[in-house]
Amino acid sequence: MSQIRRLGPARLTAGLDQHRRLDLDAHRSIHGELGTESVDTLISMAEDVDLRGRGGAAFPFARKLRAVAARARDSETVVLVNGAEGEPASVKDKMLLTRTPHLVLEGALLAAGALNARQVVVAVAAGDMAVASMTSAVAERGAEDSVRVAAIPERFISGEGGALVKAVNGQAGIPPGRKARSSDSGVDGLPTLLSNTETFAQLALLGELGPEVYGSVGTVQEPGTILLTVGGSAVFPAVVEVTPGVPLASVLDLCEAAVGDGVLVGGYHGAWLSAAQAYGAVVSRRGISQAGGSLGAGIVVPLGGETCPLGETLRVANYLAAQSSGQCGPCRLGLPDLARAVAEVSGGSTHGIELVRRAASAVRGRGACSHPDGSARFVLSALEAFADDVEEHRIHGTCGRPVLEMLPLPAAETREAELMVDWSRCQAHGLCAHVAPGLVKLDQHGFPAIEEGGVPPWLRAEARRAVEMCPALALRFPPA
Repeated sequence: MSQIRRLGPARLTAGLDQHRRLDLDAHRSIHGELGTESVDTLISMAEDVDLRGRGGAAFPFARKLRAVAARARDSETVVLVNGAEGEPASVKDKMLLTRTPHLVLEGALLAAGALNARQVVVAVAAGDMAVASMTSAVAERGAEDSVRVAAIPERFISGEGGALVKAVNGQAGIPPGRKARSSDSGVDGLPTLLSNTETFAQLALLGELGPEVYGSVGTVQEPGTILLTVGGSAVFPAVVEVTPGVPLASVLDLCEAAVGDGVLVGGYHGAWLSAAQAYGAVVSRRGISQAGGSLGAGIVVPLGGETCPLGETLRVANYLAAQSSGQCGPCRLGLPDLARAVAEVSGGSTHGIELVRRAASAVRGRGACSHPDGSARFVLSALEAFADDVEEHRIHGTCGRPVLEMLPLPAAETREAELMVDWSRCQAHGLCAHVAPGLVKLDQHGFPAIEEGGVPPWLRAEARRAVEMCPALALRFPPA
């Protein structure tokens, strides 16, 4: 697990220097025990400090709370903690769920008490250590009757609000395809207060400290502290608790991270900042936006200078294409097209950039959820931030650097073995290029030229068909 580092006071991370995990006694020795608040008081407190969701969208928490409270007059309600951290580059919510579970529960129970909610549900990725930690925390409180830990399958899109509600309700955890507000109908069809893990931990701190003390650090517009996940080239990957307003350069220096070609902020639906943009940026929603990015869920991935930026971008573009829920054309068909276009740029195609822009234009604003838009933003920002590398690939076909996999991807999403050709058998039938055009091109003599980098998940079935249909049995996967 990543280290804990700080640039500012220890609030969300208080006590973690002395404890691997804060059990209930340790939690109360540091944070005390919260009382109850009326829903109007809680709304007022959240508005006083402009508490925003920390899952990426930065939606005002008070507005969510008010919407559910309005429905609570006529219906039972539920509080749902979104701990499904499907973003591979983020571990800050896993850290909270695993190491400070009672801070998260305290915030959720504070909201549940104000709403007189029927139940608190904590949704976490199945198989993650957070399941055991949260289950133990619920048992330590004797709260099994009022709090449920729901283990759900983890995918990149599993943290989208509608997908999370469906998963908790026992359905496939994919976005619903149409805008559905959890405040109207969420868990079991009831009005549901849905917010991210860190948001509920922040609510607990707000209840503990009160608005005045809570807002005594940070900026006027963005008070308090925030959590960042810093990875990539960092010598010391860490979850860093910072006060908004500190330079991004200070965070990178703290983790001894080389910027190199650029820094990804906001995760795989975020954007790349060039080195100059990164060194001039301030850590806050406003500051990162002014630099050309989005703070999102607090993800910071400096790339360093030893890896191929376009190769790294292609890996993630392939991953994002595979994470489609398959509900709409822009996602199911458009994202593979976008990944293929990135491969063209990486291979030095003179038309590659235009192909990327055309593919991005075909998906933006047309998807059933935000996945196509976020994927297009990630890729387009890479072309801008890595303009020099794009030119190097165009001229030489490569930048000469290996792909060091600085951007994390789940082990289950790593690429299959590369296709290979037995040249003693190949007779240049060309069928493989027709069956798997995304993987195989024909050279000037009609022989197959295999795209480098292996088989992306969304082309696995196509690759297998090409192998099975090769008349000369020349196309194959290498033996394991």
